[in-house]
Amino acid sequence: PPGSAGGSAGLAEPEPEPAAGLGGESCPEHGLELGWFCAAHRRPVCGQCARLGGCRGHRVTALEAKAADLRNKIVDQCEKLQLQSAAITKYMAEVLPGKNQSALSAASWAREVVIQRLIFVRNVCENEEQRLLEKVHTEEERTHQSILTQRAHWTESLQKLAALRTYLVDMITNLDDHGLVHAEQEIFERTEAAEGILKPQESEKLNFNQKCVQSPLLHQLWASAVLSLEEVHVDEKTISPLLALSEDKKTLAFSPKKTKPYPDCPERFDHWPNALGTKAFHKGTHAWRIRVDKSCAYKLGISYGSLQRKGAGNAARLGYNPFSWVFSRYDKEFRFSHNSRHQAVELVKCPAQVGVLVDLDGGEVLFYDPTVCVILHSHREAFTAPIYPVFAVADQSISLVQ
Repeated sequence: PPGSAGGSAGLAEPEPEPAAGLGGESCPEHGLELGWFCAAHRRPVCGQCARLGGCRGHRVTALEAKAADLRNKIVDQCEKLQLQSAAITKYMAEVLPGKNQSALSAASWAREVVIQRLIFVRNVCENEEQRLLEKVHTEEERTHQSILTQRAHWTESLQKLAALRTYLVDMITNLDDHGLVHAEQEIFERTEAAEGILKPQESEKLNFNQKCVQSPLLHQLWASAVLSLEEVHVDEKTISPLLALSEDKKTLAFSPKKTKPYPDCPERFDHWPNALGTKAFHKGTHAWRIRVDKSCAYKLGISYGSLQRKGAGNAARLGYNPFSWVFSRYDKEFRFSHNSRHQAVELVKCPAQVGVLVDLDGGEVLFYDPTVCVILHSHREAFTAPIYPVFAVADQSISLVQ
């Protein structure tokens, strides 16, 4: 190599050994054959570029060696593709036919299970229908017989009273003083017998007993079929200042301090942490669900629109007046409340959701755990006005399930 300008020997970089080029292609900068490969620039270069040009200091490889390495990699890749293709071919030839047959068998079994179970359910329902209709017929006959018995009894009583009255009128009309005094004992005895005929009293025996058609199976099937039919929304005008409604309008969260700046209006509850639904139900069957797993203190149910909104008295407290029917939880205690009458509800575990189902035509409100298909409580009532969904929460939050 040439020395430095001062005549002393300089340090020269090693010049790459010659390598086969790209079939006559040459470097556009130096005009030399492209016999090297620059790893940094990922392209073929000439020896001058590798020694003094733009690839100086980079790792360079003889183009022939680079091509041979690339060929080896392509061969390896072809072998892998061949193995992959063989595996796919084997999978298609051996596994998929078996899977297809297995799917056909599983579908046939599933179809048979559905048919058999529905046949069983249908038979059970038909037997339950027959049993309940027989009970209805028996109760109808009993009521009818009781009414006939009462009619015969009171017809006889009327005849006795009429005969006694005729007798007494005859005594007054036909007897003189001596005869009247002489018949005093007889008159007294016959009058005393008439006094034993009591006035008619209301008797449950004369009423058809609606409980004769109560059936856990029918209730569960009915509740499962109609639950979640209704989309319920919270009426923001009724929300207590102790509650906050989420942005999606589904969750009511409790705050022990009245920090929510709701404008006051006649519809708003100002003391109890209550809220009503927006829509009133006039007739038919309606149902909705509420997620309650985050709260240990809540009330769910229905109320009339005439429910009091203001004050701390029972008139605005859910379950403590004639206008509301609620299922409630406080810690580990569950109960149904209406008009200050409370009925404990014994549960094995706390429900994650509670469904409310109201049949306005049939006169019944039912509380239901949809996750395990269990009826929590049912109550019969002859509703006399449209009802609203009602909510209360005093711990954490509850959410509507749409």
